[in-house]
Parts: sequence; C-alpha cells; structure tokens
Amino acid sequence: MTDARTVDLHVHSDKSDGSFSPSALVEMAAGKGLCAFALTDHDTTAGLKEAVAAGKKRGIEVIPGIEFSTEYQGKDIHILGLFIDEDAPAFQEHLHRFVESRIERNRKMCGRLQEDGIDISYEKLLEAFPGSVITRSHYSRYLYEHGYVRSMPEAFDRYLGDHTKYYLPREKISPADAVSLILEVKGIPVLAHPTLYHMGQDELKKLVRTLKNAGLTGIEAIYSTYSAGEERQMRRLAAQFDLLISGGSDFHGKSKPKLEMGTGYGKLFIPEDILLALKDKRKELFHV
Repeated sequence: MTDARTVDLHVHSDKSDGSFSPSALVEMAAGKGLCAFALTDHDTTAGLKEAVAAGKKRGIEVIPGIEFSTEYQGKDIHILGLFIDEDAPAFQEHLHRFVESRIERNRKMCGRLQEDGIDISYEKLLEAFPGSVITRSHYSRYLYEHGYVRSMPEAFDRYLGDHTKYYLPREKISPADAVSLILEVKGIPVLAHPTLYHMGQDELKKLVRTLKNAGLTGIEAIYSTYSAGEERQMRRLAAQFDLLISGGSDFHGKSKPKLEMGTGYGKLFIPEDILLALKDKRKELFHV
C-alpha cells in the first residue's frame, strides 16, 4: 500500500438524496481511482447490499454506512456510522420508525403545498424518485422540474426552508442516541462536518465532549467545503478529545453541482491511512 491510495468516507446514493445508484457509485469510484468508499445514505441502509456486491466485482471496498439526522439544542446535527451491521434486527426496527416518521411528515408537507395550488403529493414524489427515501432535496428537484421555481435553491428559499410555512420538522433522535445505535451494531460513530453547524468554539466543544462520553470515535476533519484553516481547527479538536479523523466529499450528484466523489471541489484528498486507522480502532473496540 502507498500513500497514493485514496478513499471517500461520506457518499450518498439515490436511495436517499443522491442522484446515482449504488452500483453507479462503484463505477465512479473505480474511475476516480479510489480504493474504498463509504455509502452513507440518510437514515437508510437500502443501497448497501447492491453497493457491496458491485464493489466486490470491481475490486472496490465499500464500507457499509449511514448518516443519521439528529437534533441538538434546535440544530440539525449529522452522525455518520461506518462499518455498521445493517442486518441487526433492532437496528432495522429503529430505521423503520424513522422512515414512518418521515413518511408522515412528507404527507403533511405535501398537503400544505397543495393548499397553495402546487400539484404535488407523496405518491407523485415516489413516482418521480422510485426507491428513494424522500427528503427536501427531492421536493426541490420536483418543484424545479415542474416549473414552480427557477432553481433548486429558490425552492428552499420559498417553500422548503426551516422558516417557511410549508416546512414541518420530523421526529429526530439525539446525537448521543445515534452514537449509541451505531456502537450497538459494531459501527464507528463520526461527527459529520462540524463547521456546518455554525456553533461557537465553546458550544462545539461542549457537543463533542457530550458525544465523546457517549462513545463518539471520530470527527470529519477533511471535507469538501473546508478551508485549510477549518481543517486544521477540526484536526485540533479531534486531537483535544482523543478522537480519530475521518474525511469525505459528501457527494450527492446533481444537487451539489461541481462537487465530485473523492476530490470534492478539486482539492479534497483523503489518504487510505485514515481508513486503516478507523479499522484498527474498530478491531480494538469490538475484537472483530
């Protein structure tokens, strides 16, 4: 193994709000020269078996993952789970409850949009995006493709943002609960893209301290939108709390134009050493 081998530990497929199938992501990873990537769809493991199988055929390691949307002091905090055992019955039971909550929220949001003359329904969203867990990015694409807005950002500004009259929050778990869920299935919990939460340093340290006590293992210290200073800050934060670092592009496809798998906006570089350190930690924690 050489330092030239690279990975991407935060990638989304069309099973949540990405625009490429799990198999297509494997082909993309091969084309990018990645030796491994983690499929981390939002609150679902629906694409993992397809991705892992396709990866084996192409010689690409696919790490089974997930990204939980959680709530902490009114903020939406994301927790990545890497190397999860997606088949654990109790884990799938939790995911089923999340899906039911999301479906109920989506039906109510569609109802609010219908009241203002928009021809949309949960069934139409499912028809437009078959096999996907419907998120607000799907609404934005639907509204754009049906001529209600001139761009997907406009859809969020007018219809989908947290402060619009159409938005409804869905039931969420706490970040600490997500960490515990991931550990229960022998996964490695990682705090995703901390700078995106726009917390003060003291507030962020308080969150990390709380999650470290719950079993947090890593921080996403390498990320597509980070400046060099932000990456240094996240690395220092990880070191302060004796946490490993992780890194990912947060690749989605069409909803994040110009952001590429593996390389982000062009400068992202995640060496395989980061993955190997996470694997070693998992062996230490779970004796696997």
